[in-house]
Amino acid sequence: MKTLLTFEDIGEFVLAVFLFSRLEYAWWWFPALLLLPDLSMIGYLVNTRIGAYLYNFVHHKALGIGVALVGFSLTSSPLMLIGIILFAHSAMDRIFGYGLKYTDSFKHTHLGWIGK
Repeated sequence: MKTLLTFEDIGEFVLAVFLFSRLEYAWWWFPALLLLPDLSMIGYLVNTRIGAYLYNFVHHKALGIGVALVGFSLTSSPLMLIGIILFAHSAMDRIFGYGLKYTDSFKHTHLGWIGK
């Protein structure tokens, strides 16, 4: 099952790269912005509960899809870019085994424990 989910996430990442290619941005923007959603980990400086909520909000694929759709509806390239980057980053995290976080520990994710 883990392999199947990984292939699904690879497909989602490829879709995000394709959607990005349809925008009018230079290619260097994609890798430059791809890790920005991890700034949401700053919530862990407060405590694990706030950290998990903030991290999960930013890393939920529906947020990226929603922002991209709003951008598409408004013909807003910046919003489409933000949505695509959020979606791509979430898919990339899942590929490497980083899932949505439980509130007890950063390493406890919906995909299991990181590093175990």
